[in-house]
Amino acid sequence: MDYERIINPVVSEIKPSGIRKFFDIAAEMDDIISLGVGEPDFQTPWHIRQAGINALQNGKTRYTANSGLKELREWISKYIEGKLSVKYDPLSEVLVTVGGSEGIDAAVRALVAPDDEVLIVEPSFVCYEPIVRLAGGVPVVIPTKEENNFRLTPDELKSRITPKTKLLVLPYPGNPTGAVMEREDLERIAEVLKETDIMVISDEIYSELTYTGKPHVSLASLDGMQERTVVINGFSKSYSMTGWRLGYALGPAPVIKQMTKIHQFGIMSSPTVSQYAAVEALKNGENDIEAMREEYNTRRRLIVGGFRKLGLECFEPLGAFYAFPCIKSTGLSSEEFCERLLYSKKVALVPGNAFGESGEGYVRASYCYSVEHIKEALKRVGEFLEELKNENKG
Repeated sequence: MDYERIINPVVSEIKPSGIRKFFDIAAEMDDIISLGVGEPDFQTPWHIRQAGINALQNGKTRYTANSGLKELREWISKYIEGKLSVKYDPLSEVLVTVGGSEGIDAAVRALVAPDDEVLIVEPSFVCYEPIVRLAGGVPVVIPTKEENNFRLTPDELKSRITPKTKLLVLPYPGNPTGAVMEREDLERIAEVLKETDIMVISDEIYSELTYTGKPHVSLASLDGMQERTVVINGFSKSYSMTGWRLGYALGPAPVIKQMTKIHQFGIMSSPTVSQYAAVEALKNGENDIEAMREEYNTRRRLIVGGFRKLGLECFEPLGAFYAFPCIKSTGLSSEEFCERLLYSKKVALVPGNAFGESGEGYVRASYCYSVEHIKEALKRVGEFLEELKNENKG
C-alpha cells in the first residue's frame, strides 16, 4: 500500500507535539529530573475520588445525555456565575467535553469553514494550530512579547485582522508563559472586537491558578462579549483530575448546539463516572483548589528566583504553573539547550519554540513538581550553565 498517497496530507504535514518529544526521550532514561509535563503532582482529592467510586458501586455507568449529566451542567452554570458573574443556561449553553482539548476542537470545527482565518496568540499551547488546520482553517499567528508581559495588545490584534478573520484564540492564563490578562487589558481587546464579527475561544483552563491577588476575569464577563465568546474550562488543572478527562464549554446557544452535534457523533458523551466526580468537585472542592494554589505559589517563587540566581532572565508568571526563562544569553537555540541539558545533566525542559516560533530563545519549566524535585533540577541546570561558560572561555 502507498500510505503516503492514502493518508490525508493535512494530517501528514502536522508535526508531533514538541512537549511529548522530550517527555518520550526522558522516559527512556534513568535518574531523570523532569520539569517537562504540565500535570499536577497532587492526587485527585479523596472526596472527589470517593464520589467516582460511589458512582461505580451504584452502577452509574450508562451513557449520560450527549451534552452531559444535567446535574453537572447545573453545577457548572452555578459555579461560573459565582466566579465570573456570567449566567449560562445549563440546558442550552453548557457542553461537557472530554477534557478542555475536545472543547477547543469542537468549537473550532463548529465555527471555522475552509479558508477562514483564525488568530492564535503565541507562545501558546500546542493544539490550537493543528486543530485549525484539521478544520480547513488558516492559522494566523500573533506573537506576543515579554516586554508586554506576553499579553495581547490592541495594536497587535488590529494588525492581523483581515476580511477573512473568523476567530480569535485567547489563552489566558497562558501556557507556557504564565502570563495573565487583567481586566483593563481585556477591555481594550473587547473594544477592537466589537467593531467586527469575530468570535473568540477563551481558553481559561488555568483560571483558578493565578497569583496576582485579584480574581480571574473572563472576556465573556465584559459588556457585549458573552454573545461572541466560547469559554473553555475543565477539571484537570484546578482539581488535579487530568486522567478523568473532563472539561466543558460555555457559549451562545446556537454555537453550543452545533458543538454538541460534533460531540454527539465523535464522542457520544463524556465519561459518566468522571461526571459524578466532577459534581463533587464543584460542590466541595474550593478548599482543595486553595491548598494547591498556595503550594504552586511557593514553588513559583522558588523556581523563578532560582533561574534568576543562575543568571537567566525569567519572566514572572502570574498564572498557571510554568516558568519561561530566557536562555538567549547562552548562545544556544531552545532545542540545543534542552537537548544538551537532557543528555548531560538528565534534566528535561521543553524548548520554547515548541509553543510557536515566538518562543525561540526560551524554555518552559513546569513547577507542578515537589520543592525537592525543583531544587535538584535547578542545581543541575546551574552545573550545566557553568560548564557552558567554561566551554566558551576555552
